[in-house]
Amino acid sequence: MRLADSERNVMEVLWENGPTRAKDVAAALTTKVKWGKTTTYTMITRCIDKGYIRRDEPKFMCVPLLPKSQVAQEDTDRLLTNDYNGSAEALVAALLEQNKLTREELERLLANA
Repeated sequence: MRLADSERNVMEVLWENGPTRAKDVAAALTTKVKWGKTTTYTMITRCIDKGYIRRDEPKFMCVPLLPKSQVAQEDTDRLLTNDYNGSAEALVAALLEQNKLTREELERLLANA
């Protein structure tokens, strides 16, 4: 599945905080992305309808059902497939060429390989 940016905003709050009351999600997103309460509640409802979160009572508690690791893995797979012809090597080479990966980071990756 591919999260829309607006859905990802809601999920990021939940991934950072765990189960959170809808009003607290709205407060966080008012600060973070300047959304009004109505917009946040609409996005929460969309995420509920898609099965990304569950609404628990009392107090409209939003419980994340979609793990961040799953979304990250699917995003990585899509990036590799669409932009790097399925080659992790090509992705790492691009990161090195653009100075997005330091020597220390590369050494840590190699040590964990």
